[in-house]
Order: sequence, then C-alpha cells, then structure tokens
Amino acid sequence: MTTTLTFPVLLRLIDERSTAFRAAVASAPSLDVQVPTCPEWTLFDLAQHIGEGRRAWAATVAAGPAPAKSAAEGAPAAPREREALLAWLAESTEQLLDALRKAGPDRGCWTWWGASQSPQTCGAVARHQLQQIAVHTYDAQVTVGAPEPLPDEVALDGVEEFLSTCVATTSAWPHKPTAFDFHATESHSWRLTVDGDGARSTRISAPGTTPVAAADEGPNAAGVSVRGTASELVLFVYDRIPADSLQIEGDAGLFDLLRAWDPEE
Repeated sequence: MTTTLTFPVLLRLIDERSTAFRAAVASAPSLDVQVPTCPEWTLFDLAQHIGEGRRAWAATVAAGPAPAKSAAEGAPAAPREREALLAWLAESTEQLLDALRKAGPDRGCWTWWGASQSPQTCGAVARHQLQQIAVHTYDAQVTVGAPEPLPDEVALDGVEEFLSTCVATTSAWPHKPTAFDFHATESHSWRLTVDGDGARSTRISAPGTTPVAAADEGPNAAGVSVRGTASELVLFVYDRIPADSLQIEGDAGLFDLLRAWDPEE
C-alpha cells in the first residue's frame, strides 16, 4: 500500500513529532521517572532509544539496499545532562531527515519488513519512522501527565501503516480464517484478512462493506471489528490503550490470537 502522505509531509511530521517529544522531555520533573506505557524504561531510556534509533536508521538509509554497519560505533552516547540530551536528540532527528532528503522516497533501502505489503524504500522507512516517533511522543507525554491524541494526519496514515508493515505477511495464519475490521470515526476503514496465505490489509469504503475482491479471497464478514478515532486505533494496536477504550463488536479474543501470532519470515 502507498501512503496518503507525500514524502515532504512525512519529513515535516517527523520533525514536528520529534519537537513535541523533546518538549515533553524538557518538561519532565526528572529523567529518571518511569514511562507508564513502557514500564521497563525510564524517560532517559526512552530518549536514548529515540536518539540511537534515529541515528541507526539514518545510517541504514544512507547505505541503501545493503544492511548498514552499526551506527553505534564511534557515535556519541546519549548525555545524561538534560540540555545536552535535548541537543543530542535534535541532532539525531536531523541526521535521519538529512539522510532521507538526500536519498528521496524511491531509493531502495534495507528494512526488516521484507515479507509485508510495504515496499523496501526510503519512503516506506520515512512512513514507519513517523509512526515510531509519534507513538513514543505519546509515551513521553503520558510520562509527564500531558498525553495528547496523535495528530489526525499522522493517525489516519498510522492505522494503515501498522497493518501493512507490522502485520502483513505471507506466513500462514495458524487458526480459522477470519478478518479484522478497523473503523476510524473520521470515516476511514481498513480490513485485515488472515488465512492460509498469510495476512494482508486493504482499505474498505465504509463500515460494514467488503473490499472489491473475488469471493475466495477472504471471509465476507469480519470476525471482529473495532471502532474509535484514528488516534485511538493507532494507540490500541501499539498496546498503549486498553480494548475497553474503543467499541469492539464480535469476538474480541481474536485480538489475543493476533497479538500472540509470531509469523516466520
């Protein structure tokens, strides 16, 4: 699937979410506070993850289709002093954005999602990086007691990006074939079909409709459907908010099967 966001817009939004992340870090009473949505991490750990991850992906983008060498070798460690940490985070983001600008959206790039519906291009990397920083910005905001919904344009692309990149696979679904419908209150809907051919997502035109497809390409009705704002849907699929935060119809236990599924590449 292709994103509804242009490459320049993806880069702008990565920058905006990164700025919001740093603002949350700047306002925290301490860098040692625990992150409620990532309880194994302190806020410093989360910031370190963000900075090191953006630097690693900058090196990956620059390397093209070949796996990049470790970006950690010789790179400056995340500083413990807050102002220095904020500057290090800003530099990390700029390294990623600079690498993406130089590469452009269509250049091939190594990715971990080879068996998904997302292409192995720098544009797809930018799309996924936006969702990474958006969700972790929410984590940082929760930590300082000021959570905000994901911006609409980020979240609307985020549902589809998650399904097509993180879930879609050619590995066989080990259970009875079914489908999961995701309905955003902003009038966007998607269906994830799982069966012996794997998992694949598609947009559907409206709640209760089936994608235009041959009758044997998937079940006619979803086994479960979930409805909420696009931001709520993204936070739900990334395990940031519980299921009872949304409207679920059908067999909610199917989500447990989906989360427990570990497809072999």
